[in-house]
Amino acid sequence: MGDRMVPVSFDRLMDRILEEYEKLGTVFSVRKQYVSPKDVYYSIFGEKLEGVCGPAAGPHTQLAQNIIAAYCGGARFFELKTVQTLDGKDLPVSKPCIKADEEGYNVEWSTELRVPEAMEEYIKAWYALKLISREFGFGDPDGFVFNMSVGYDLEGIRSDKIDRFIEGLKNAGTSGIWKECSSYARENISRFNHIDEKYLDEMSDRIGISVTLSTLHGCPPEEIERIAVYLIKEKGLNTFVKCNPTLLGYEFARSTLDGMGYGNMIFDDHHFRDDLQYQDAVPMFERLMDLAEKEGLSFGVKLTNTLPVDIRNKELPGEEMYMSGKALYPLTLALADRLTRSFGGKLRISFSGGADFFNIDRIVETGIWPVTMVTNLLKPGGYDRLVQIAESLDQIRRIDAGKNIEFNGIDQGKLHELSVNALTDIHHTQNIKPREPFKSSQSLPITDCFVAPCEGSCPIHQDIPYYINLAGAGRYKESLEIIVNRNPLPFITGSICTHRCMSRCTRNFYEETVQIRKVKLEAAWRGYEEVMDEIRPSGKRNDIKAAIIGGGPAGIAAAHFLAREGALVTIFEKEDCLGGIVSHVVPEFRVSREIVEKDVSFIRRLGVEILTGTEIRGEKDLAGQGFTHIVLAIGADNPVKLDIPGAKPYYAIDFLKKARKNAVELGKDVIVVGGGNTAMDVARAAKRLPGVESVSMVYRRDKRLMPADEEEYLLIREDGISFLERLAPAAYDNGMLKCEKMGLGEPDDSGRRRPVGTGEFVEMRADDIIIAVGEMPDEEYIKQNFGPMAFLAGDCNGKPKTVVEAISDARDVADRILNAPKIEPYKCKLTEKTEKSIHKKKGRMAHSGAGPESERCLQCSYICENCVDVCPNRANVEILTGTGGMPQILHLDDLCNECGNCADFCPFAGRPYKDKLTLFGSRERMEDSGNPGFFVVRETGDVIKNQGLLLSENAVTDSIILAVKERYAYLL
Repeated sequence: MGDRMVPVSFDRLMDRILEEYEKLGTVFSVRKQYVSPKDVYYSIFGEKLEGVCGPAAGPHTQLAQNIIAAYCGGARFFELKTVQTLDGKDLPVSKPCIKADEEGYNVEWSTELRVPEAMEEYIKAWYALKLISREFGFGDPDGFVFNMSVGYDLEGIRSDKIDRFIEGLKNAGTSGIWKECSSYARENISRFNHIDEKYLDEMSDRIGISVTLSTLHGCPPEEIERIAVYLIKEKGLNTFVKCNPTLLGYEFARSTLDGMGYGNMIFDDHHFRDDLQYQDAVPMFERLMDLAEKEGLSFGVKLTNTLPVDIRNKELPGEEMYMSGKALYPLTLALADRLTRSFGGKLRISFSGGADFFNIDRIVETGIWPVTMVTNLLKPGGYDRLVQIAESLDQIRRIDAGKNIEFNGIDQGKLHELSVNALTDIHHTQNIKPREPFKSSQSLPITDCFVAPCEGSCPIHQDIPYYINLAGAGRYKESLEIIVNRNPLPFITGSICTHRCMSRCTRNFYEETVQIRKVKLEAAWRGYEEVMDEIRPSGKRNDIKAAIIGGGPAGIAAAHFLAREGALVTIFEKEDCLGGIVSHVVPEFRVSREIVEKDVSFIRRLGVEILTGTEIRGEKDLAGQGFTHIVLAIGADNPVKLDIPGAKPYYAIDFLKKARKNAVELGKDVIVVGGGNTAMDVARAAKRLPGVESVSMVYRRDKRLMPADEEEYLLIREDGISFLERLAPAAYDNGMLKCEKMGLGEPDDSGRRRPVGTGEFVEMRADDIIIAVGEMPDEEYIKQNFGPMAFLAGDCNGKPKTVVEAISDARDVADRILNAPKIEPYKCKLTEKTEKSIHKKKGRMAHSGAGPESERCLQCSYICENCVDVCPNRANVEILTGTGGMPQILHLDDLCNECGNCADFCPFAGRPYKDKLTLFGSRERMEDSGNPGFFVVRETGDVIKNQGLLLSENAVTDSIILAVKERYAYLL
């Protein structure tokens, strides 16, 4: 296996389409086929256009099946992947070449096929669409448009190779591949219900009458103009000239991206200096508009090309990559706005740069169309995202029902408003903090790889999709039972859990995470009474009598797990109530005493003895009471000290305890040192105290590197608290805190860049200083007063923990005491109804609040298939084995060019294009590959397995192979 694709012959292409659609109702795995309304068309280049969206020149228009899949999803305008004289194996493309998990990046720029192969792919796609649009009733066979893309200099574009390509698409009927397609259609005409000889005779072979010119960065303006003149005058093509965002100037691009949170995106000004300048572009475009009008053709600009940025963290191979997607959107709109004002709205614009469901209708309403995209289609949902987009644009079309929509200029006011709003659009601004890594450390298995990333990232491996689904159905009792099976603190965690699960939610790649914590709390409140009615002291009995010292989250959870299995449990708590840090430190505006008591009520009902106001100082205090086990859950109260000469600071835990009891007074100006969640609590609690006028937080790194959750940062901003970055306290004198400005050096052991002093200092007013940089357990006290037989749980066990980590600790301690096996994951059988429900949600945008969160949850524990969704080439497919098991993934070697996109979105630490069971198209490619896979001899049906498969095969792999031969033979 190499990184080269093998184009599919037209007969096999059509056989797969017809058989797959008949058996599964899908076309190249696209499940939601868009059917275009017949009431109105757009008109472009004198041709009809059913819709104005589609894929841009890129991976989605490189192969015939990619174009067909996009059409089925709802695309009607196709910007074909760029061709140039350097092609095929002569074109160096580093692999992987695509990264689209946040904003998009790539290191490839034109077709990886030979130019004649590319032309054949486009002709095959055109002919196939002419057949299926009519046969399946998806739309008008004349309602889509192919737009050629060529580059990169006049000499290359005038070469015989590119000229044959252009002329071949202008008049495809004389080509060998057209005749091959026509022969197939005529020989198989009996397989069609709506195709006849007359239709085939009248089919248009004029595939391309328009072109988008793409030039390399640094191309001189006179060269760009010469090429455009050639394409218009000599080739008679309607022409778009693709513009680079560098037209905006370095200062504008840098300040715009910085203001939207993309300060980590590194680029200098050399491309901006070397590329076409705005003052040269405007008169050039005026001349080209005049020329096109004289020739009876259309001229416009394509906005925009990608933006070159530096590779700093090995995101992709090489030194420079090209940025697209959500970060490109504000730059593209800004350039569109500027050009529209320069031309009074008369310059036609084809748009590509961060278009998606949330903005495409507003783009089109300005008069800018067609609109094409790449990055959006490279994310989970893939081609299925197009249906919702196309349907949203239908609303605009219906306003003009009964007439063809022509280009009549661009609404300057609407465009300017859209451009300004883009700067604060949540779909395009950068997250304050980088998202937690999506991928786990778990190896990608060859089969059974469905997994919910939220579960895998949860310290207690909560069965999240299942309880969300039950809550959505109103079955709150069952939902809460599933929660409490692993999490005996549903009220506390439903209120203040740091929800690592939500940062790993696949829905983040759509719009925003499923509100997992919110659903947990809802299930807790609504299911509480019914669940409590069934809780009784365990009927089991064992010889375990456990003393739990400390009634915080770890202690409560340990008591729950032990008592549930029949142990006699007593909690000793030195304070007047249980809850530990949650009850006595976390501010009450975040979590109330009632919330804590709800969780405590579970262990009361289980028969746990609770002794508050009772401090146990050591094992000797428990002597003679018959305890067989001691669990130490006393927290961590020792603050990490920070020496600030001249200062007498408060420390976080002590301050929060006093603040909760209204037992502390602060001055007008308060400074909190630290950047974690506890520091955020300290700042918010301080701001609420009488007499405090201003609170500022000082943190030695920047906010992208702070340990606090992003939502906590947003809350301090709402409270009017300042967050001062890259400052380290140095000294305090006469009410003034002196801080050193910090730079960021190389990463430390935590992976964050190390703060480095600059020697520059600033001063700020501080009546009081509160240090919140961490706490540690008193290990010496524990060692001296409790023997090695004591079990440690929670903050006292090594380092401070979140509540859910404390629960995980407690579960581990309980399992060791009980010698119990791990709790098995909750599993439901995948039904046809459930599968349809999951696939219905794939590709559809839906923000939180639009309905039950269960309607947004993708239920990845049943079906993941991100690798199927995001592959432009359709090289990963779902296989149903017919054995009643979950769907499996099969990789198709011939269709893969190792772009790497599926690896980025796989929740495992693996690469589906390397690790999944692979079907090879030839014995030679199989022998050249390290993938576990097989080859089927078409003539005999014999299956030949390679060594990689023989070492990892199981009953499921055999069932996949059998299913391929019997049900999915069109893949062979």
